[in-house]
Amino acid sequence: MNNRNRTLVIGAFAGAATGLIAAMLLNRRSEESGNELALTTGDGIKIGMMVVGLLRAVASLGEEK
Repeated sequence: MNNRNRTLVIGAFAGAATGLIAAMLLNRRSEESGNELALTTGDGIKIGMMVVGLLRAVASLGEEK
């Protein structure tokens, strides 16, 4: 397996693991509070903007300034 494919596989597993952990945390929070799990539009926008920021940071790794 070449470097490019290895990087893609590791990234896919890391993304899946991160998503699974996030879902588990959301479920735990809703169970502890006794409320039904509900994400608002605002929450979705906040999460989306944080993901975009993370992707920009990852994309800039290795760039020389």
